[in-house]
Amino acid sequence: MTDRTRVLERLEALVSIETPSGYAPGIAAAQGLVSAWLQPLIGPPRRETVSGVTHLSWAGGTQPDVLLLGHIDTVFPVGTTAQRPFRCGDDRVTGPGVFDMKAGIVIMAEALAQARHPERVAVLLTSDEEVGSLTSRALIEREAVRAGAVLVLEPSLGGAVKVARRGGSIYRLDVHGRAAHAGLDPAEGRNALVELAHQVLGVASFADEQQGTTVSPTVAHAGTATNVIPDAAHLKIDVRAWTVAELERVHAHMHALPAHTPDVEVRVTGGINRPPMEDRCSRELLDIARAVGGRLGHTDLQAVSAGGASDGNFTAALGARTLDGLGPDGSGAHGVDEWVSVPSLLERVELVTGLLNELTRAPLSPAQGGLFSAAATGDE
Repeated sequence: MTDRTRVLERLEALVSIETPSGYAPGIAAAQGLVSAWLQPLIGPPRRETVSGVTHLSWAGGTQPDVLLLGHIDTVFPVGTTAQRPFRCGDDRVTGPGVFDMKAGIVIMAEALAQARHPERVAVLLTSDEEVGSLTSRALIEREAVRAGAVLVLEPSLGGAVKVARRGGSIYRLDVHGRAAHAGLDPAEGRNALVELAHQVLGVASFADEQQGTTVSPTVAHAGTATNVIPDAAHLKIDVRAWTVAELERVHAHMHALPAHTPDVEVRVTGGINRPPMEDRCSRELLDIARAVGGRLGHTDLQAVSAGGASDGNFTAALGARTLDGLGPDGSGAHGVDEWVSVPSLLERVELVTGLLNELTRAPLSPAQGGLFSAAATGDE
């Protein structure tokens, strides 16, 4: 039986630790909290640092039946919880990162506490998902290859699990011009901001609404002072598409962008970040999840295709059986009105527990690399 009070206390404790991507003190504190929950169940964690970013994992033996996958970082800057602290009403909770995806981490911990064979379950909590998983991708792919199935505890979409996701690309466009006095000799300058304006409209035109391909200029910067012709400007661009072919089409356009202003250089860096997640990798696990939900008396589990990407895109691209969106119902990810349904949170603990019990085999013998074997434990 799920302990509602403990679930909500754990969620409040985790949400109250601020973990924006790149904020090492907060990430470390949250990792310590989650480690305290999981260590009695599956042993001490492994900490792996890649390019200064530390990720947390549990091996689950040499060949785990399941990988529980999630991320501990959020998009909210330090100070957000002071403005919008965790709040709990009768049926919903609010707070920065509560939906995406700290509730999913609490579900992991509670499900492992109730699962019959937690020693057969690997866990990977990354710290850079919100900024593209650049340092964690290799770890995600390594763990996915070892596991029999991947359950991603990202939030649901209206209670529905996610069986397909768009892939994504990330680009940065840099413009290099020449500075000049804006009043005395503006013609001597080469205005990087004017060139950037052309480029914003140009890259946005690569979108294809019929194909579901979006190309979104998102962050831009130029200039140093009002009376100086800007000599540098940059633009960040987010691309989403349902197929690799569409990502590749946009990629070719991005790296062939012409300059519109004489004597100005345009340079594009970046590329395809996450491949699309195809539903063929989710069908079997969806059937199992629906059967488990039926036995629990839950309403029919719905499945959707989602426009956003997750680390499940990486695991599905390797051919690993992957079911995403196993987090709770709620809404407002990345926004000021983020919330989670408490009844859904408790239901998802039951569902994930049932999935773990369905997917895990008998306990490992010591010779196979069990919970406290050298292969499965230790900080690295």
